[in-house]
Amino acid sequence: MTSVHRHEGESFESLFRRFKKQVQNERILSQIRRRRFYEKPSQERKRKAAKKLRKSRRTTYKDLERAWR
Repeated sequence: MTSVHRHEGESFESLFRRFKKQVQNERILSQIRRRRFYEKPSQERKRKAAKKLRKSRRTTYKDLERAWR
C-alpha cells in the first residue's frame, strides 16, 4: 500500500503530487486496470509474448542505431 507522509509546512497540492508520482512509479493503476476483468491464461501468455517481442525489437533498433553512429 502506498503511503505519503506530509512534511512540515507542505501544501496539499505538493503532497498530492508526490502521492500520484509514487502511485505511478509503483504501477498500481496499470495493475488495477489489468486485473479489472479475468484474463484467460492463453491470453496472458499472448500478451506477455507480444511485450517481449516489442522490447526485443526496441533494443535491436537501439543497437543498430548505435552501430551507425
